[in-house]
Amino acid sequence: MTHPAFDLTGKRALVTGSSQGIGLALARGLAAAGAGLVLNGRDQAKLERARAGFDDPGRVDTSAFDVTDEAAVVQAIDSIERDIGPLDILVNNTGIQIRKPLEDFDTGDWHRLIATNLTSVFLVSRALAKYMIPRRRGKIINVCSVNSECARYSIAPYTATKGALKNLTRGMCVDWARYNIQTNGLGPGYFDTDLTRPLVENAEFTAWLANRTPAGRWGNVRELEGAVVFLASAASDFVNGQVLYVDGGMLASL
Repeated sequence: MTHPAFDLTGKRALVTGSSQGIGLALARGLAAAGAGLVLNGRDQAKLERARAGFDDPGRVDTSAFDVTDEAAVVQAIDSIERDIGPLDILVNNTGIQIRKPLEDFDTGDWHRLIATNLTSVFLVSRALAKYMIPRRRGKIINVCSVNSECARYSIAPYTATKGALKNLTRGMCVDWARYNIQTNGLGPGYFDTDLTRPLVENAEFTAWLANRTPAGRWGNVRELEGAVVFLASAASDFVNGQVLYVDGGMLASL
């Protein structure tokens, strides 16, 4: 029997960037714990394909909007709250990676990373907080990264966005904990996804990862499900402003 503190029956979650990869895995984990879902991405066709893959698609809604577009965000959150129902859980998952030596990094790509990985979290969370605050409840989970704590060659701007997201998570906690809103981060290590496939298939990189990670392997996205359910459930009601790293021990090892 599942402990009742982890039961999400009757709750509804919006997961941004959830048509594939880590976002879809997190959405599946929340659904397995009983939550209703709103999947988000920019491509409605991809969202519909993702929705069809759930055991009970009738409990899954979709909302296609660009999380970096302020007006679109406000309109979408208002529409979800009005037409689908109140959101109890927000998972800010949308993110991109651009790999390039820092001295060669384009200013446009810098601003694109900031907008997608950081500003989007501010925009979506602010829009939803206006509903969560009067209800005096809510769970916000920001998908950070092991790169919130450490850097690696060719991803300095990405590291900057994830480090800032860690501190934005803390700031959201300090501002909104008084309203019974818990804001925490989920920090994945290196996971095998469509987006990381070129690295997974790079024998040299995979060997480096295996040596660098005490678990000695890439993570499977399903191994993130328990962590997101914990952060979304009553089990974490007194956990706030923290980042839960799921990294096979990478950050524990020099």
